[in-house]
Amino acid sequence: MEGTVSGPPEKVIKSQPIYDGRLVRFRVDTIELPDGRTTIREIINTPGAVTIIPLTEDHQVRMVRQYRSAVGEYLLELPAGTLRPGEPPDEAAARELAEETGDRAAHWKYLASFYTMPGVCNEIIHLFLATGLMPGSTNHDLDESIEVVTLSIEQALEMIRSGQIRDAKTIVGLLMAHMLDRRAP
Repeated sequence: MEGTVSGPPEKVIKSQPIYDGRLVRFRVDTIELPDGRTTIREIINTPGAVTIIPLTEDHQVRMVRQYRSAVGEYLLELPAGTLRPGEPPDEAAARELAEETGDRAAHWKYLASFYTMPGVCNEIIHLFLATGLMPGSTNHDLDESIEVVTLSIEQALEMIRSGQIRDAKTIVGLLMAHMLDRRAP
């Protein structure tokens, strides 16, 4: 790529841990820029996560509605969850789908990985398509209250357009599912 710089343009001079929690770690880095100036970077580290697009045979998508304390409201989202230490993303996806919706999938397809907020956070989300769904029982985490909602892709896309779905990983997943569906023979 033209204009691509090789090597990191910033040098970490000092890294100060601020908080080491169950899911996130915060640190403040003092950075030296290529011209010698220094600046501060506030960084959030996470273990990464998975998001699943569970599609039924009749092209319905299985979603979850749950309260999100950080934004103070209920959100309609694709099933998702945090990676456990050393857990491969495909195993995490199967675990999270079963925990949140009760579904098991006969077929899995990795679609993409993307960063959520690369300006301040290293979180990467691995996106999977799950088909051949078989119902089962859920196993929600003790701090979760989840309602499973099944919608057509068209309904979900309209909810994005109307502002009813505002979760970024869900928007990315639903748009990818729509693209895949349009390309299917």
